[in-house]
Amino acid sequence: MQKFIFEIRSRGFFLLVIAFLIMAGLVYSEITEEFDRSSILHFQSVAGNAPLDLSMWFLTEIGGIIPIMIFCFVMFAWRKTRRMGLIMLLAILIGTVVAGYLKDYAVERPRPDLEYLGSELPIEIESDTTVLGGKGSFPSGHVTRASALAFVLGYALSDRFPRGWILVWIFPVSMALSRIYLLQHYPMDVIGGILFGIIIAGILANKLKLSEYLNKSKI
Repeated sequence: MQKFIFEIRSRGFFLLVIAFLIMAGLVYSEITEEFDRSSILHFQSVAGNAPLDLSMWFLTEIGGIIPIMIFCFVMFAWRKTRRMGLIMLLAILIGTVVAGYLKDYAVERPRPDLEYLGSELPIEIESDTTVLGGKGSFPSGHVTRASALAFVLGYALSDRFPRGWILVWIFPVSMALSRIYLLQHYPMDVIGGILFGIIIAGILANKLKLSEYLNKSKI
């Protein structure tokens, strides 16, 4: 699965970056506004199922910066997964900060202003706006982190589980749905977060030679 991690100058990486930039341009130009608005209105209307509401809340909470960082530190502390932990830590930190900058100073798209009509939640929904203090929406920081983790873990598992590794992507997809369901992001925000997380993690995995490390350690 050596080609799973694309070279920075490869066609795959170029297409990912172009796709992300096009998406950011569409959002900035408000071309996707009607689609995003109608989609999130649908999610607002279906809220109210207590088990589902709490599940979505739990998912969005574990995608916060602290739970994700704890997981990365555990991976870093264990010798066999230290390189993976380092890459994930850097991807989380860089992805969170850069996504925060894009949200607040580049794309500058406001978050959804709809009222959440679902069940009462244990604590206030994590908005992920503490990095730079703004209230931007594109791309989603939660989904960026989840996608970066899935990319690294998926690659590490790809040799041992040639088909099963794709299951790790359930995490970022579920995270994306939870952010829309809780009215924290629009659909385009979470799609952008998935692309951005892959780009950041792919660059770091390439530069820090994750494939060579895994071949030597036989993880």
